[in-house]
Amino acid sequence: MSFPITAVSPVSAATPTSFVGPTAATDPTSGAGFASVLGSVEALQGLQSTSSSLAVQAVTGDLDDVHDYTIAAAEASTALEVTAAVRNKAVEAFSEIMRMQA
Repeated sequence: MSFPITAVSPVSAATPTSFVGPTAATDPTSGAGFASVLGSVEALQGLQSTSSSLAVQAVTGDLDDVHDYTIAAAEASTALEVTAAVRNKAVEAFSEIMRMQA
């Protein structure tokens, strides 16, 4: 059984704005930005579970092409790194805001 691997555009995967809050087109009070961040986390979770299932298939010998696992693992790793970097920047910005004097 083979799982489909979807290609991720290098621009969308590397651009932190796809993981960040509301854009100019959305209402900041609507919560749409937070919902998009949660959607990104769900996408990351999906990439990691695909990678894990392909790893199990590779170990058991059920995977026809090991390159599928390699690509899935690289996608999951890159998505995790981007998500962690965006989170770190958000925490850094929040800390800077908290240091401001009123």
